[in-house]
Amino acid sequence: MSELLEYEKQEKKRYEINLSHLENGVRFIDLKAAYIEETVKIGKGTIIYPGVILEGNTEIGENCTIGQNTRIVDSKIGNETELQSSVILESQVGNHTKVGPFAYLRPHSKLGDGVKVGDFVEVKNSSMGNGSKASHLSYIGDSDVGENVNIGCGVVFVNYDGKNKHRSVVKDGAFVGCNSNLVSPVIIEEGAYVAAGTTVTRDVPKGALCVGRAKDKNIEGWVERRGLLKKK
Repeated sequence: MSELLEYEKQEKKRYEINLSHLENGVRFIDLKAAYIEETVKIGKGTIIYPGVILEGNTEIGENCTIGQNTRIVDSKIGNETELQSSVILESQVGNHTKVGPFAYLRPHSKLGDGVKVGDFVEVKNSSMGNGSKASHLSYIGDSDVGENVNIGCGVVFVNYDGKNKHRSVVKDGAFVGCNSNLVSPVIIEEGAYVAAGTTVTRDVPKGALCVGRAKDKNIEGWVERRGLLKKK
């Protein structure tokens, strides 16, 4: 019985916290389906979807969208930013930035303004400058990414050598193609281009193209000789 009373007490407190945010101009899809600690600050015009969990010293700016099942802990979110079904821990997100769905910002990450971190992207102890994008399926660990950088699908910052962590730098305007590996520590200079499928182990000069893949070779008739497409 005592556990039920304690639960009811907590539910009442949670509802009162949500109601106070509603009175201050925050919008809720379902007032009873958000979990917000009393230390959290939320700007007016922000909309909170069901299943959102906001903890610790989290601050969210004005006119943001916090999508369903998003969890934010001890983080600062700018104005007019959209977060969808993602986890953000001890990090900073700028204005007009989009995160998710299913993105993961681990501690000490910082996203600038107008940044996009898309689905299944993980950022750890890294920064991304204004206008940079990592749209899907990438790992950005222990790195400093400049402004207006494109991080392609499947890019991995190889930051751990089995003993120590290392940092890499990608400077303004660089382009990192899909399925590339940046073996830290390396520096991709301004405006440099890393071709898709490249493993980078040395610094790339400004405006240069880095290509590190084997040359394609077609063996005619190989499939037929092997009988791989024949059904028994």
